[in-house]
Amino acid sequence: MKLFFAFSLFVCVFFQDPVYAQKSLPLGSHPPALTFDHFPNKAFAFVWRNWNLVSPEKMAETIHCKPADILYLAQLMGLEEQKLLSENFKEQIYITLLRRNWHLLPYKQLLTLLDMDQERLEFALKEDDFLFHKFGNLKPASPALHYISPTKAEIKQAAAIKEVIHPILAKNDKNPSEDLFYFIEKLKTFSEDEAISERDTLKEDQLRFIYSYFGIFGDPLMDEENDPFPNGLLQKLAQKGVNGVWMHVVLSQLAPKGDAFPEFGEGSETRLRNLQKIAKRAKNFGIDIYLYMNEPRAQPQAFFEERPDMAGVQKDDFTTMCTSNEEVRDWMEHSLTHVFTQVPELGGVFTITASENLTNCASHGGKDECPRCSVRPYEDIIAEVNRTIANGVHAAKPDANVIAWDWGWNGHGMAREVIDKLPEDVWLMSVSEWAKPIERGGISNTVGEYSISAVGPGPRAKSHWSGAKKNLLKTVAKVQFNNTWELSAVPWLPVMDLVAEHAANLAQMDIDGYMLSWTLGSYPSPNLEIAKKFSDNPDASIEEVLNSLALERYGRAAVPYVRNAWTTFSTAFEEYPYDIRVVYSAPQQYGPSNLLFLEPTGYRSTMVGFPYDDLKGWSGPYPQEIFLSQFEKVATKWEKGLKFLEGAIEVAKEESYKTLLEEDLNLAKAAYLHFLSVGQQGRFILARDIWLESQKTDTVLRDQVKAILQKEKQTAIELLEVIRNDSRIGFEASNQYYYVPQDLLEKVINCQYLIDELGD
Repeated sequence: MKLFFAFSLFVCVFFQDPVYAQKSLPLGSHPPALTFDHFPNKAFAFVWRNWNLVSPEKMAETIHCKPADILYLAQLMGLEEQKLLSENFKEQIYITLLRRNWHLLPYKQLLTLLDMDQERLEFALKEDDFLFHKFGNLKPASPALHYISPTKAEIKQAAAIKEVIHPILAKNDKNPSEDLFYFIEKLKTFSEDEAISERDTLKEDQLRFIYSYFGIFGDPLMDEENDPFPNGLLQKLAQKGVNGVWMHVVLSQLAPKGDAFPEFGEGSETRLRNLQKIAKRAKNFGIDIYLYMNEPRAQPQAFFEERPDMAGVQKDDFTTMCTSNEEVRDWMEHSLTHVFTQVPELGGVFTITASENLTNCASHGGKDECPRCSVRPYEDIIAEVNRTIANGVHAAKPDANVIAWDWGWNGHGMAREVIDKLPEDVWLMSVSEWAKPIERGGISNTVGEYSISAVGPGPRAKSHWSGAKKNLLKTVAKVQFNNTWELSAVPWLPVMDLVAEHAANLAQMDIDGYMLSWTLGSYPSPNLEIAKKFSDNPDASIEEVLNSLALERYGRAAVPYVRNAWTTFSTAFEEYPYDIRVVYSAPQQYGPSNLLFLEPTGYRSTMVGFPYDDLKGWSGPYPQEIFLSQFEKVATKWEKGLKFLEGAIEVAKEESYKTLLEEDLNLAKAAYLHFLSVGQQGRFILARDIWLESQKTDTVLRDQVKAILQKEKQTAIELLEVIRNDSRIGFEASNQYYYVPQDLLEKVINCQYLIDELGD
């Protein structure tokens, strides 16, 4: 499931404050915000969570005090001297800032903190990977926060925080941490000695396209300062066998203004100019740019007041631009012709025509509500949208690739009748692992998508590719070879045996390309080389590919150790309790940074946004005990793989090999701590709830809760040590930083506070 959720999920409500009426920003059910009692008061929490990310001046402006007041609260808690994040990363940290202040501030103060106007935030919550859905489709009711001088009791509690974190900070002073986003500087580094000359790779071998590891999702082409594909990244991706990259665009922003829709096109010239610059540079590395087409976007009802014949299916405050209307199709077609005329260097587009986002009248299965589409077959509407896009692209560039993704067709069921209606000049893309049957912990299930632990291809993709080939269409496998929502907080998972098995299977399927990632999993990692090796030699064995990869990366002496590590990690990962609800709702992305509470919060977990303490929501179809035992199996087996990597470091002959092995061991350890923490958090919730049922009288249960808190506290400390060495850990492009070092320190405080609350 993609994270660009339907406008129907976006509930718009008004603030009642007449002085500052937020007429567009959504509130949803607007429940009371959580309180964080491990801080003396909310102002302390605010300072803590924004330290190093926001200047004291901006924090002071937000909560109506002096910068000296902010510094005073920080001093009371023993915070390090502030090392402020560069303004260059403003667009790549704002989601992290929103998330950490979501329960602390009302919208008005959030806008001040983010230095953002209402229109920009409204756009972000809707269009930036549908952020409001990831935040639970609700804004907690947070009273305005104003600074008040702390009381003696609050000063005492702040001193206790200082005492808890002091030894951790003192230890870390001896080993300075890597700055946030330092990985971007590394990826930008371009080597003239390793430059790849221009070539037409798409005629040479399979298409392998991917997203930017740090690209901005919402409107990436309006900001020249945040280039999603600098030369260094393009070079590194090309070296890993990538020959295409994709970008999120909205056609009404990219296409020019016109008589039919004068509302569209603001800033299109700037976007097209920047797009052309990127596309031309990418060509120098044998890489083509692909545009993501999820069109036509639904519009507010007012848009159709003078265009009633274009109005299709209505959901909440939005209505589809009906593609059975010729004028709508003409706009789409001519807009794409204009884009590809202005930027002929583009490689093509890929489409999603039945996503969660409301687009054509059949996109949500509600076509019968449209007077025009109700009399047309579903497959005709879906195929026509893809044909319209293809016609527009090919009118300007006949050899551009137009890839129709079958995501969501017939509710993710079989859709051969749609494929039969597609024109021959499009490619068909399917999620490779979709519908593959699995069993985890004795529970039978089928894979939706975003799985490395279940190796594809599955029956749906096989059937759809077969139908496409029968109709002479080229085919693409959508995969995630670096990571998935099973765990996206590390750039790649060292489960090479699983990746190689999947690539080997696809090599025998006569497919024409890979989409290697959604927004997650786009790092130029060794996993991507596996796909390239099987593209070069489809008949290669898994052992040949993995042995050669280990040899090239780490040297001959380390090969047996590394291969044992990869196999052990892969075997461990096959225990993962996969379900689409688990991968979206459980706390594996946040690991030990996810806070714990002695009383149930009542909040439901959200899609890779806030796990809260919703164990039932985390578990999906698995009984809670099986869910937790499976994560514990993953962690226990994974830990054994760490030992093999440690052995590889000992025998590696060259310092460069040792350095790389140490980096990869650090990543593998981060993954282990995330898996371990999910089990510990779940055990805490189970034990807490039983203790609460005993009216807090069962001292054995109370001591069990305390013991789990001690383990989770230690896990947070260990992960803090790990992430200080690698700024990639905890980051994912569409969610930005899930956590930063400050959050793991907060978890330590959180656990210690709860331990103290439980008493002896």
